[in-house]
Amino acid sequence: MNILLCSINTLKRLYDISSVEVGQHLYWQLGGFQVHAQVLITSWVVIAILLVSAILVVRNPQTIPTFGQNFFEYVLEFIRDVSKTQIGEEYGPWVPFIGTMFLFIFVSNWSGALLPWKIIQLPHGELAAPTNDINTTVALALLTSMAYFYAGLSKKGLAYFGKYIQPTPILLPINILEDFTKPLSLSFRLFGNILADELVVVVLVSLVPLVVPIPVMFLGLFTSGIQALIFATLAAAYIGESMEGHH
Repeated sequence: MNILLCSINTLKRLYDISSVEVGQHLYWQLGGFQVHAQVLITSWVVIAILLVSAILVVRNPQTIPTFGQNFFEYVLEFIRDVSKTQIGEEYGPWVPFIGTMFLFIFVSNWSGALLPWKIIQLPHGELAAPTNDINTTVALALLTSMAYFYAGLSKKGLAYFGKYIQPTPILLPINILEDFTKPLSLSFRLFGNILADELVVVVLVSLVPLVVPIPVMFLGLFTSGIQALIFATLAAAYIGESMEGHH
């Protein structure tokens, strides 16, 4: 009987940890702005993880790389390949931007899946992956949109806007609408997939034993990495498109 009660209590605690609070946030007042505190906290944790990892690797580089240095060199080479494939020969200046987007989204998604954020209790809302908040994905998408316009304007000057009337001025409204839908598409694609993955795990935990949800959680790690790659690839493709000047 005691074993059964212990098992029930354990499952109840796991269910509480896996629950999702929708529409509740812990707010901080910064100046005249109201911000989501839990998103700032988890974003700072992700940034700290990236900064500490980078510092540990570059502080003592070796001619024959160690495991950590070798891993980060592989990641850098992967990001360079993605940038070069999508942007072309002028990819060099854009590697830091594409790399930042990829690594921040990747570590954010994995932190939401691996770190037990929900154990930390907040007065309102809960801690989760930064990309689980629509404001974060919109901000990342707007940064990509700004980079997109900056790349085109720095390459062609005001002549960049000539692309909106190509191949015919009749397409002007459609071409303008396309530039507005790009950040919207990036934002909702990332936010929707991350939120859907968490909801699937919550539903499975509430309906079936943990034997089934655990493999789904591992699948979520894979799809989280894919989402980071898709976002970075599309961002590089949009930048490359603006520099080439055609659709």
